[in-house]
Amino acid sequence: MKTNAELQKDVQDAIQWEPLLHSAEIGVIVKNGIVSLTGTVDSYAKKLQAEHAAKNVFGVKVLVEDIEVKLPDPRSKTDIEIAGEIIAAFNANSFIPQEKITVKVESGWVDLDGEVSWEYIRDITENAVKYLPGVKGIYNNIIVNPEIRNTVEKSDIEKALGRSSIDNSEINVSVSGRTATLTGTVHTWHQKEEAGRIVWKTPGIQDVKNELTVDYEYDL
Repeated sequence: MKTNAELQKDVQDAIQWEPLLHSAEIGVIVKNGIVSLTGTVDSYAKKLQAEHAAKNVFGVKVLVEDIEVKLPDPRSKTDIEIAGEIIAAFNANSFIPQEKITVKVESGWVDLDGEVSWEYIRDITENAVKYLPGVKGIYNNIIVNPEIRNTVEKSDIEKALGRSSIDNSEINVSVSGRTATLTGTVHTWHQKEEAGRIVWKTPGIQDVKNELTVDYEYDL
């Protein structure tokens, strides 16, 4: 078991271990597995990297992220310039169905709206945007409307989780129409996210409610 101080040190070390974040000044506050990140970084990529590094530390149950992206003047771009780069990024990726996606850029923040047939396409669309210079953040409102109309079977999802490296002994699966809900406990944040990714690959799935709890005991 970790104390709050030990978990704080582990998260700080994980963040500093990332090459992008060596010089970043990110504050870490920990209380009983709830980790809060604060500070300012000069790119959205660094904000995402800090979040990813913290999530992968064993013992993190909940992440509260309050990192601000503040671009240096030479790297600042107008919304028109950002929009042009987004169009170019979409044109370079044949997997992105541009005719189904609408984009709005306001003060460096990007709104993505539309409809795609698979979650992985939703992710690819966001990934094409999030590392572009000038982007401060993304609201991904794209919904998944599967073309495959298969009935979503609970047993198929359970088998897929069983094939993975996740300890799924305490994961409960329920299905209502095209929505799957995960409840129960896992031991790391990575396992929680990986379980969600696996379920999103189910043919016909339209929504995944990942309500898994990360279970870890702490020395106070």
